This record gives sequence, structure tokens and C-alpha cells, in this order.
Amino acid sequence: MDNNKPSQDNEEEMKDSLTEEQETQQETQQETQQETQQETQQETQQETTLVPEMLKEENQRTPKGKSSVVWMIISGILAAALIIVIVYPPFGGGREAVASVNGTDISKDELYNELVSLGGESTLNSMITMKLIDQEAAKAKVSVTDEDVNAEIESLKTQYGGEEGLNTALSQSGMTMDSLKKNTEVQVKIRKILEPKTTVKDEDISAYYEENKATFATPEQVKASHILVATKEEADEIKKQLDEGADFATLASEKSTDTASAASGGDLGFFGKGEMVEPFEKAAFSMQIDEISEPVKSDFGYHIIKKTDYKKATDPTLEDKKEDIRKILVEQQVGELSTNWMTELRSNATITNTLEPAEENADAADSADSAQDTESSPNE
Repeated sequence: MDNNKPSQDNEEEMKDSLTEEQETQQETQQETQQETQQETQQETQQETTLVPEMLKEENQRTPKGKSSVVWMIISGILAAALIIVIVYPPFGGGREAVASVNGTDISKDELYNELVSLGGESTLNSMITMKLIDQEAAKAKVSVTDEDVNAEIESLKTQYGGEEGLNTALSQSGMTMDSLKKNTEVQVKIRKILEPKTTVKDEDISAYYEENKATFATPEQVKASHILVATKEEADEIKKQLDEGADFATLASEKSTDTASAASGGDLGFFGKGEMVEPFEKAAFSMQIDEISEPVKSDFGYHIIKKTDYKKATDPTLEDKKEDIRKILVEQQVGELSTNWMTELRSNATITNTLEPAEENADAADSADSAQDTESSPNE
């Protein structure tokens, strides 16, 4: 472990080259299309850990209650398109130039064809799926408000230990807050459509509580910031400046070799016992809120610690968690129902997709006709 590097799990670097993005899109296009056509909904549980560098690796923390993050990325049904295809009528105006290079035009037709080859088919399939969901929502008189979406976002923030933790998870998954909100809107819409079809009994809630009781309890936790340096002389000098009124966060950003926490003024977030190396943990738990420690030596160097908050241990009862569990179970049932629901929507819909081979459209039409004939036939 490099003592001078951030302690967060390495985040995947965003591809900043158009060539790399195009290659990735071409490699994933076929797989994404198949997933979209099969209408499978995969659960994506992404756990993020915001910990200092001296965190014991075997005890890395993960936020609780991440089962609902299945809604954070609705994969399969709503495969995220890497390029938005510019859809326009294939007749009229297609030769109009959208760019010119040394007098040579690039037409709308050329741009359209290139974008289609880079992911247009999977993007259009996703758009078809979204249109089907919107039509079903209209039939069920389901609407989604900003308050609905914001409530879901706040719930995710709580599960990830705050806005910073959620932003880290989004970064690791290659998402933005805007894309999360759009996916969340779809999540809420699907849940409102399918929730009337779910059944959650009190005995189901009790059974879930007993099976997961340990996960509902939270240990005693402290929140602290630190400044990590290599030598005691450096630590003593920093402590002197702090005693004279220097700002802790400013010194942390300037002096700390733990660059991950230095970026946020030395803030390490909340942690429980057994998560930090012993000297650091012992000092942090013994301090008063807003107290600043003397230099504390560990295998990573010398720490100046500031305790900023404290949480008592909790052990919630069944009654405390009843509604939370009910929501979890409803979401699980909605997830299970959604796959067949989406398959039925597509099989019963009349869909024309000009980006798919003619035979595939014919097969889809035959399937829809067959389904309609079956529904209209008398039971034998």
C-alpha cells in the first residue's frame, strides 16, 4: 500500500478520447442489444468505501441497505446509450451539410449513418422500451413528480453515508447526478405501475427482519479529520500552528500526505471500531468532539486528529424498521415482476424498427399477431 496515495477504491478513469469511446461502443453494441431485446433486469449493487489510507484492508466498510441500488442503473431494460442517435426522416434534407472540412461537406446522412453504426440500434431499442413504459404509465394514470425523484436520491445519499459517498459511487459507475435522476424517474414509474401487483405480508416482514437483524444494527462510530505527515517534527510544527489558531482544513489540504482526505480538508467520514489501525482508532474514540490531538504515530506516519462528530450504537426493533423492510420487499417483487412484464409489453406491441433486419421485424410482427390471436380465441 502506498502511504501517500488516496485510500479510496481506485475509480475507473473516464475515457476522454473519441476513438476509445467508439471502440467501446462497437464492442458492447451486440451484447447490449441482446440484453435489451430479452428485457432482463439485472441488479447492480455497487458499494463504495470512503476510508483513510490506514484503514485495515480486511475490515473495509461498505454502506448498508444497498439492495435498492438495483434502481440506480436499470440495465438490460434501459441500457445506457453512449451516443444519442439523431433520428430524422430518411427522405428530404438528408444531404444538408452539418459540417465542412476544407470545402468538403459532411451531410446529415453521413452523420446519421455513422452514429447508427456506433450504437444506434441499441439506442433505438432503449427508446422503444421507454416509449412502452410511458404508454403503460399513461394507461395506469401514473405520474412521477420531482418530489418522488428527490426522495429516492435522498434515500441513496443516506445509504452511502452522504452526498460525497453517493457521488463517489456515481463516478465509479460512470454516471452523473443527472443520469441518476433520469434513471430514478423511470424506476419510480415502473414501481408505481407494478406495485399494485405486489403482496407483502406482516409475516414476510418479520422473517426478513430476523434473517437480517444484524445488518440493521449500527456500531458506535466517530467522525474525524486528520493531517498525516512523515515526521514528528512536521507534526509538532503543524500542532503548534493549530494551537495558534490556524484552520485545520486549510492545513490538511496543504500539508497532509493522505491526498484523498486532504482534498476534503482531512475529513475521513464516520468509522467504527476495528476499521482503523489501533493507535489512530484509540485516540479518535477517546477524544471529545472538536478536540485536536497531539501527534499520533502509526505505521503510516504521524497524525494530527480532529474529532468532529459521534454516533451511538443502534439496535432497531422490528417496529422501527417495519416500513423500511416493506419497501425493500416491494422493490424485490417489482424487480421480479418487471422482466416478464417488459417481455409481455414488447410481444403485445406493434413495433416497427427500421434499424433491425427485415426478418426480425417480421418475426416480431408475427409474435404480436399470434399473441393477439391467442387472447381473442375462446378457451377450449
